[in-house]
Amino acid sequence: MSALGKVVRSGVGRRRVQTLVIGLATMMAVAASVLGGSLLVVSGAPFDDTFAKQHGAHLSVQFDAGKARAGQLSKSKDTEGVSSAAGPFRTATVTPQSDGASPGWPVTVVGRGDPGRDVDEVSLIDGRWPTRSGEIVVSANSSIIPTMGAKLAFPDLPGDPELTVVGVARSVTQTADAWVVPSQMPALTAPGTGGYQMLYRFADAGTAAQITAGAEAVTRSLPPRAAVGEQSWLTVRKTAERDTALYVPFLIAFGALGLVMSVLIVGNVVASAVGTGTRRIGILKTIGFTPAQVVRAYVGQALIPAAAGTALGVLAGHLLAVPVLAETEEVYGTSSLAIAPWVDLAVIAGVLGLVAATAWGSAWRAGRLRTIEALAVGRNSSAGHGRWAVRLAGRLPLPQPVALGLTRPFARPARALAMGTAILFGTIAVTFTVGMGASLGQVMKAKAHDAADVVVPAPLPDLGPQGLGPGTGPGPGPDKQPKTDPAAVTAAIKDAAGTEKYYRAATVRATVSGLNGTTDVIAFTGDASWGGYTMVSGRWLDRPGEAVVPTPFLAATGTRIGDTVTLNGLAEAVTVRIVGEVLDPRNDGMQVFTDASTLTAAHPHLTETSHHVAVTPGTDVTGYVDTLNKDLAALGVTAQAGGLDAGSDMVATLNALSAILTLMLVAVAALGVLNGVLLDTRERVREIGVHKALGMTPRQTVAMVLTSVVVTGLAAGALGVPLGVALHGKVFPAMGDSVGLRLPDSVIAVYHAPELLSLALGGLLIATLGALLPASWAARARTATALRTE
Repeated sequence: MSALGKVVRSGVGRRRVQTLVIGLATMMAVAASVLGGSLLVVSGAPFDDTFAKQHGAHLSVQFDAGKARAGQLSKSKDTEGVSSAAGPFRTATVTPQSDGASPGWPVTVVGRGDPGRDVDEVSLIDGRWPTRSGEIVVSANSSIIPTMGAKLAFPDLPGDPELTVVGVARSVTQTADAWVVPSQMPALTAPGTGGYQMLYRFADAGTAAQITAGAEAVTRSLPPRAAVGEQSWLTVRKTAERDTALYVPFLIAFGALGLVMSVLIVGNVVASAVGTGTRRIGILKTIGFTPAQVVRAYVGQALIPAAAGTALGVLAGHLLAVPVLAETEEVYGTSSLAIAPWVDLAVIAGVLGLVAATAWGSAWRAGRLRTIEALAVGRNSSAGHGRWAVRLAGRLPLPQPVALGLTRPFARPARALAMGTAILFGTIAVTFTVGMGASLGQVMKAKAHDAADVVVPAPLPDLGPQGLGPGTGPGPGPDKQPKTDPAAVTAAIKDAAGTEKYYRAATVRATVSGLNGTTDVIAFTGDASWGGYTMVSGRWLDRPGEAVVPTPFLAATGTRIGDTVTLNGLAEAVTVRIVGEVLDPRNDGMQVFTDASTLTAAHPHLTETSHHVAVTPGTDVTGYVDTLNKDLAALGVTAQAGGLDAGSDMVATLNALSAILTLMLVAVAALGVLNGVLLDTRERVREIGVHKALGMTPRQTVAMVLTSVVVTGLAAGALGVPLGVALHGKVFPAMGDSVGLRLPDSVIAVYHAPELLSLALGGLLIATLGALLPASWAARARTATALRTE
């Protein structure tokens, strides 16, 4: 081993605490960066690759067949800005049933003669494309769980057509639930219904504004209100990326905190090593080391633990990515998602380069030191610093050890600043994590709508082996299954002692013009405004024909408050006016909340109904439930206390990741304090010996060392809390935006004054934890040994 290598190895072994601090700080930064960078790549690349391969449609538009003819739609292909188009294809909303079971959920069927090529090439996953009437291909994304060879009947249509499933396919832009040959469409279209679908690709389609301009251009020459629905590829892309995109903003925040802390800690450790080792630097130069070699020695002492921390950080990033990527692997069928090797290489090169540059800048002073000055100065002295603070503390009514400790930061202001910065970042991380946990709790509360004290859940329907709807299972048929009368349950609740208010909710499924798949329609009987529905904008519904919808629904349909949407797939079409935007992440936000009387004509029998009850103040909920269940026993339903469970694996993963990364940041901050206090204590060893010789006890020595970080800890905590609150105010809305949710102030403003005070004191706790070990070392030092130290 070369002489330079021996110096580097000796420095790493001698400064074990500093080595641990650099390694842990680097590991945390690398783990967050690898995880965040990988998810950023995973969230976009698979969809983009598939979209390019299948020539996905930038815009799919649903037209009313009664207002626009096929010839008119064909001419829209020549609109300026349209690079290619497909259609018009006949469409119909139908409700299939499987093998004689009761009908399931409504689906959108499109008549296409082939899978396409230039626009929206449908990818076959299994089977083949239909070649004649009587055959159907089912989308892998539809509500139908496809079984090859299964028979789908349509009893609501004239002639009771029956189709055989011959294939399973996937459209990257989700343009249909199923496809048949064009000749099959007349049999699937009830008189006076049906429409046309057009698929467009534009020369410029990278932004929502460009898609909107393209939609206006292709519909400009058509009759007014001919277009009844549209879907942008950007909306589908955002939905596909939702599972992983949620993690990216907060991982970027943690990665940035880790990188900045790594730079500060590496710079501080190397600068401290140079400052406390000037005599050693002089000796190295005396025996022939050049200034460049001295600098490289200190850089090497930083790079070795940084390299070890980087390796561990890459491993930790991969392990942390496992549960996140597992939630995303099924989005693209058989595609296997993994961390891209170039992400690892980029993070490794970037972090090690940053460490090397920081260490080089801090070690440059060692190279410039003149040999004679280095040998003459030896340890740097701070005797002249902070004397004014010592004089001021001496006048305060404080015990002498406490006064000596409080003045120490003023003797070493640069070191105190470095420790304070480490504590600052730890406090920011803790404050941010506490706020994120509280905000996620508010989102889950909005999702659960758990304001009710008692809930009577709706009877669970039998979805059957095909997943087509109630009554398709092996149990009794729909006519033999007992039906619970919602009015009877309501009467029992109304008559129960302790009932203050209540409402009931029934869910049916419908389709919305222009959108693929089904939308849940929740119909309320009674005032549900108190039920825990968090409004983002607008107001709650108060009359029939009105609806409130989540943000993703507005984005997918291109609507806003005041617009109307038409619900299809029921006994008749229902038009509702949107009056409010509600926070609800269930079912990807594709829901419509309305009054039950709005659906009276289209769906008069709402039997699968849940009931939600608020009891009068002072009522024992357990006793209320027991009494109510005696009355409900004959009705086939059971009441339960509290709201419905709204647990989420994604929320659990987010909380676990943030807790792990925060603990790592706090550990790095505490080790940064330990490093600074340890250096300070070693420099003051003779001074501590003098104090002990004059009668200072071990307990007073511990108090002196611990109080030396009190001012730093309190100042860093007081500054870190508002910065953590500000970080939460930026990152959490970005997380909501990444999944298509607008968050109200009630979800963001989750901090309270007592909580903020305790978080500010957390900076003092981090400082105290970091100073405990050096304090105990100073208390155990023998007086004679300390006095002999130079």
